[in-house]
Amino acid sequence: MAAELEAYAAEVATCTRCRLAEGRTQVVFGVGDPNADLMFVGEAPGFHEDQQGIPFVGQAGKLLDKLLAGIGLARADVYITNVLKSRPPGNRDPKPDEIEACEGHLFRQVALIQPKVVATLGNFATKLLSGKQLGITRVHGQEQEVILGGRPVLLYPIYHPAAALYTPAMLKVLEEDFRRLPELIGRVNAPPPEPAPVLMAEPAVQLGLF
Repeated sequence: MAAELEAYAAEVATCTRCRLAEGRTQVVFGVGDPNADLMFVGEAPGFHEDQQGIPFVGQAGKLLDKLLAGIGLARADVYITNVLKSRPPGNRDPKPDEIEACEGHLFRQVALIQPKVVATLGNFATKLLSGKQLGITRVHGQEQEVILGGRPVLLYPIYHPAAALYTPAMLKVLEEDFRRLPELIGRVNAPPPEPAPVLMAEPAVQLGLF
């Protein structure tokens, strides 16, 4: 799967499905463990991501690293990507047709990586992968089971780290939601419970009924 993911990244590097290809420096495909149980999906690359080709390397990325460290994880333990692989000009919001053009790349990534938990960061990733138009304010911290890449996945919406950069009080909410991630990963990795033993009724003759 790792080799196939790498080959797909090379293919996506020349993607021209939407207008964003005209103004980007490079495609920002994703980074991390290709076999990760936990996958983060953000919105779109910003200026620094567009320059370096790596998602979440600006201020929001530094906060993401800090939040991961707070639960004993690092980038090497997870996989990080975005809904869009090319930077929108001026870091504006993704447009519906851009999401539609790029979503196939994200779904292919999910199918190849086969994560068990997908944490969506912000509104755009949450609405796309949940298939519902509920905003992040209503659903953050509430896991739900969905089918992604043909497999059941636990979807866990979280505020985008950038929210805490603009509203410092949001940091506490982010930290609380992140603290649940180890529990969710443990839950999906737990072995299924063993079936209860079937108790056979004693023959009536042994019970002294005849």
